[in-house]
Amino acid sequence: MSRPLAAQLSDLVNQISTIIVGKRPQIEDCVACLLAGGHLLIEDVPGVGKTTLAHAIAVSLGLRFSRTQFTADLMPSDLIGVSVYERTRESFVFHPGPVFAHVLLADEINRAGPKTQSALLEAMEEHQVTVEGETRALPVPFFVIATQNPTDQLGTYPLPESQLDRFLMCITLGYPDRKSERELLAGGDRREAIGRLAHVMTPAELVAAQQAVQAVHASDALLDYLQSLIAVTRSGAWFVEGLSPRAGVAVLRAARARALLGGRDYVAPDDIQYVLPQTIAHRLAPVAGAGRGRSEQVRAMIEAVPLP
Repeated sequence: MSRPLAAQLSDLVNQISTIIVGKRPQIEDCVACLLAGGHLLIEDVPGVGKTTLAHAIAVSLGLRFSRTQFTADLMPSDLIGVSVYERTRESFVFHPGPVFAHVLLADEINRAGPKTQSALLEAMEEHQVTVEGETRALPVPFFVIATQNPTDQLGTYPLPESQLDRFLMCITLGYPDRKSERELLAGGDRREAIGRLAHVMTPAELVAAQQAVQAVHASDALLDYLQSLIAVTRSGAWFVEGLSPRAGVAVLRAARARALLGGRDYVAPDDIQYVLPQTIAHRLAPVAGAGRGRSEQVRAMIEAVPLP
C-alpha cells in the first residue's frame, strides 16, 4: 500500500535537499512547478547546481532524464530528432532526439537561435512534436527545466515575452550561504551521490499527484483576491502591461500545487502571495522610474492589495 501523498512529497523534497544543500525554498518551487504540470526557467550564473537539481529530481521520481547544451549552432532536428534512411530496411527510420524524455534540461537556452528555442517551446506547449508531417507524442509526464544566463553575457539571445510566458515559474538558485557551502566543500561528489538516491515516487504516482492538484479547492473569496491582483497588474501603475488570462490560470495552478505540497486540500491567500513572484515576475516589466527589479515590484504590489 502506497504512503500518503503528503508524506511522499515531503520525502521527495527532503531527499533532494541532501543534494542541493541550503536551497529548500527553491526545491519546493521546482517540485510545485512539476506538480502543477508546468515548466521551469532558472536564471542564474553557471555552477550553482541547476543541472544537479534537475538530475536529482528525475532520479528521485524514476524518470528518464536528458540534458541538451544549447549553443548557437544547435538545430531543431538536434533536439527533436530526425528520420534517417536505413538501407537494410529500405525505409526511413525516426531517431528521437533528447526532447523525448520525462525531464529535459535545456541548458543555457538563451545561447541557441530563435528557431531552436521555438521548437522547444512548441513541444512544451503541445506535449508533442511534428516531424516530416507525422505527429509524435512526448512522454508523460514531460517536464522542462530551462536555464538562462544573465542577458548581459556575450552570445545570448534573450527569450521574448511571448516565450517567457510559456514557463509556469522562473526562479534563481543563487550562491549558497557559508554553512551550506562548507558542507559542499567537505562532502563528496554530488553527482556520485545522485546515483545512490532512492526512488521516492513512481512516474504513475507523480501523474496521480498532478491530477490531485486539479482537485485542490479554491474558494470564491480566494478567486476574488486573485482577480484583484491581476487587475492591479493591468492598471498601468505598476507594470507596462498586465497579466494575460493564461498567466492568471498559471498562478492558480501553482498555488494549488503549493497547497498540496503543504498537505492541504484548499488554497489559502498565503499560497497566492508565495507563488506570485515566481509565476508572474518574468512575464512583466515594471513601469519607468519604479526603481525596483521585477520580483521586488511584484512584492510591493502584493503589499498594496488588501486581503479578502
